[in-house]
Amino acid sequence: MCGFCDARLSRRGLLAGLAAVSLTGCNENAATGRRQLVLVSDSQLAEMADAPWAKIVAQAPPVRDPDVQARLARIGRPLTLAANRPDLKWSFTVLESPELNAFVLPNGRVGFFRGLLDLARSDDEVASVLGHEIGHILARHPAERVSHQLAAQAGVTLAQLVMLSGENARFADEVGAALGLGAQFGVILPYARRQELEADRIGVDLMRKAGMDPAAAVTFWERMARAARSQGRPPEVLSTHPADGRRIEALEAAVANG
Repeated sequence: MCGFCDARLSRRGLLAGLAAVSLTGCNENAATGRRQLVLVSDSQLAEMADAPWAKIVAQAPPVRDPDVQARLARIGRPLTLAANRPDLKWSFTVLESPELNAFVLPNGRVGFFRGLLDLARSDDEVASVLGHEIGHILARHPAERVSHQLAAQAGVTLAQLVMLSGENARFADEVGAALGLGAQFGVILPYARRQELEADRIGVDLMRKAGMDPAAAVTFWERMARAARSQGRPPEVLSTHPADGRRIEALEAAVANG
């Protein structure tokens, strides 16, 4: 009797604590126009960005041609001015890799693979990718993704504790694994796809503010879609990125609404 009461109170306390964290961690973001669950600070993530950068450049070192690096910095500069985040030390580096990819770290460091640079046919098309990456930072997507993972892990742990206190304790590991998959496909991946579309829209806005042609984002992603078809991408439900068709439609709408 007492053991049951203690377990029940413990579960209630965990639920209340998790709910309190969720409520206090929700903030409205001006760039996205929606409330976000953010349990970690941008500065905390920025401080941890040097280690992953070192691992990346160990595999794909910066391109040695200074003209290539200067071009990317020149294209990125007006976008950072439009972003109006002087607290970040933005930097843009072309990395020697044929991959069709780019990324941004929470400290404002953008990596741009050589293969993607070669695919672009104009500075504005390059800017569409840089604007997208800057958009992730303005939308606080890195902090939001980490927060979702923390919340999902807390939910799985809570469910396992509940199972351990009941007659089905022997299934706790299986339940935890199933709930982990549910969080991945039901929460984390859908939010990741939403974030990609948000970053696209913010990138278009930045291009417009910087005096660039936002329509280049559409032409570039159409070319990206053609290049990606041969790589056998997974279906949208299993991916962190939206389907190419949906992404291009959203970009066209963002350009038209300007």
